[in-house]
Amino acid sequence: MNVVVGITGGIAAYKAVGVVRALVLAGHEVHVVPTEAALRFVGRPTLEAISRNPVHVDLYEGVAEVRHVAIGQAADLIVIAPATANTIAKLANGLADDLLGNTVLASEAPLVIAPAMHTEMWRNPATQANVSTLAERGVTIVGPAVGQLTGADSGPGRMEEPEVIVRAALAAVGGRAEDSAGRRDAAQGDLAGRRIVVSAGGTREPLDPVRFLGNRSSGKQGVAIAEAARARGAEVTLVAANLEIGEPGGCDIRRVSTALELREAMQTAAAGADAVIMAAAVADYRPAAISEAKIKKEPGDAGLTLELVRNPDILAELGHAPHDGTLLVGFAAETENDPERLLALARAKREAKGADLLVVNRVGWTEGFASDENRVSVIGAGGVVVAELHGSKLSVADGILDVIAEALTDHPASEDTHAR
Repeated sequence: MNVVVGITGGIAAYKAVGVVRALVLAGHEVHVVPTEAALRFVGRPTLEAISRNPVHVDLYEGVAEVRHVAIGQAADLIVIAPATANTIAKLANGLADDLLGNTVLASEAPLVIAPAMHTEMWRNPATQANVSTLAERGVTIVGPAVGQLTGADSGPGRMEEPEVIVRAALAAVGGRAEDSAGRRDAAQGDLAGRRIVVSAGGTREPLDPVRFLGNRSSGKQGVAIAEAARARGAEVTLVAANLEIGEPGGCDIRRVSTALELREAMQTAAAGADAVIMAAAVADYRPAAISEAKIKKEPGDAGLTLELVRNPDILAELGHAPHDGTLLVGFAAETENDPERLLALARAKREAKGADLLVVNRVGWTEGFASDENRVSVIGAGGVVVAELHGSKLSVADGILDVIAEALTDHPASEDTHAR
């Protein structure tokens, strides 16, 4: 496959080298088209050595071969990583004042972009409008992730890791990666034709217009599962509860806040799905009454008493309802330190909830929630540990999906998906 990798002028340009390298090692012909600003961050010799092809920047070079359109015409896929706010704005408005812009306009190949910028720039209404415009045109948006940015800044805007970008890019063309020995990566496309529903984030139960009861879930693991499932060919519905991370591209996003809203969204989305993955952290209780005005301290108050009522157990409701043909995967976050007792809790919870698989991980003040890594055990029928996974949340997501893909092997894709 002929892949064009565009690189624009941001500090994340150094990570684009990993994108190029991964595509080359997967057996693809890669041509790098950087902007002049990009070459201030990563050198032309590096890009030529990694891509194994000459690197062109000047719009007015190669006029005889009409290079400014020939590169785009020959492309089977275009990936821009990083995509700065400036480049995204130019793409949304069809501007082509450099070789990369001309390449995109002259191509009918799938376009995948990986935004990277400071949080304020990403959240700016102009950037969000431009991203929405591109998404409506069928451009695949990968990330951005939440994490450390330039200097001391941290938040949404960090470019996704190269493996995430490459996986999403290959999925955009229905491709399957090959390694340097020509072997196919069986993970790519193994969920094609499947409809996967994922919940992510943490619910919030309002006390008054100002305060809520919530939890520390950022949604990173659920979003990673949604991204990985989409990259493996699935049609993904993501029920997002107060995410603290950018929403993944290519998914049907359904935003909720409270447990009751999540319950309704999951019951609707689960109908006819091949797999339902309940990764969201759901509040067990909610206030019995919500104050219409801010609850204020009164002189002489010694404290505040809140009456809480129990929220519905969404996983158990789904598990005990008929769900033939739908694989139900639950999550359990526990603070138990003893490994055997942790597994015992998970086995009991899987039985009680009626889940087909249960993913358990230990959480605490410094592990689990909001971190970039995770360690989980996947419990299957009979309480058997079918997988032990540790690493980045994306790698854990792929490991969980490996188990799900194997479990779905003997089941045809849902009729609902085929009907689409």
